[in-house]
Amino acid sequence: MNAYIPLSSSTGEDDKVLIRNFLSGSQSDLDKLIRRHYNFIYNVAIRFVLSPDDAEDLTQEVLLIVMSKLSQFQFESEFRTWLYKIVFHHFLNSKRRKMEFIVTDFQTYGQGLDSIPNQELSLEETIHLKEEIEDAKLSCMTGMLICLTRDQRLIFILGEIFQIDSEIGGSILNISPENYRKKLSRSRKELYNFMNQKCGLILESNPCRCPKKTKGFIEAGWVNAEDLKFNNHFTEKIAKFVEANKNQSDSLLEEKYGSLFKDHPFYDKSTVKGKLIEFEKDPEVRKSFSV
Repeated sequence: MNAYIPLSSSTGEDDKVLIRNFLSGSQSDLDKLIRRHYNFIYNVAIRFVLSPDDAEDLTQEVLLIVMSKLSQFQFESEFRTWLYKIVFHHFLNSKRRKMEFIVTDFQTYGQGLDSIPNQELSLEETIHLKEEIEDAKLSCMTGMLICLTRDQRLIFILGEIFQIDSEIGGSILNISPENYRKKLSRSRKELYNFMNQKCGLILESNPCRCPKKTKGFIEAGWVNAEDLKFNNHFTEKIAKFVEANKNQSDSLLEEKYGSLFKDHPFYDKSTVKGKLIEFEKDPEVRKSFSV
């Protein structure tokens, strides 16, 4: 799998070799570079914009920008950090995606969940709808992230879900490590306060339970058994690709919230046919890169 490898890994020199080879005319090395980083960028993007289609579009947009700027890379810093600075700056400043117009804040999101009727499932239905229930959970929790501001959302994805530490995170977002930690703490508090009051995954006494909402999600068109949006195209969970305890939570309770998000899928797009740009076959892209 071409999965995310922590920033502290030793892949930096490999990236630099690929860049040098590409700048010398090797199209195949550009393809290797893209595929090496595509999955991680996509996995951040889908949690940033909620829609898988929008996430693929956003991933391609930023990769086009990154590849067009490769000649500006100075080989003094680690390529991954340089790349993600560009990527996340584009994330923050890109046009608003469709789900950002629908999901605007925690209050309206909570009202939307309340409008979906609770429907008890029999044991047989629970077994039969197992995959749909998981898709409902993943889509609902990802939707919660859209309630955060873009700045808060991105910092939460980086710092809490992918456990990128404050030194690297601050560098990526051009803020101080202290400011990064403060913003991460505020993001956690807003999100976890909502979950504490609403989410049955946190407290069994809370009204919103994934199995009870699944039929309503199906009827509303948010979950489709023939085309699961979130419970597909993965073989591992995020937790496998992050370094444990890199960011200390403010409390042990917060670790429970964070572990729920890190238990979500890490999507492997390298095996999925579709929108992944084949640079070596696109004459317009080749022309723009002078390859």
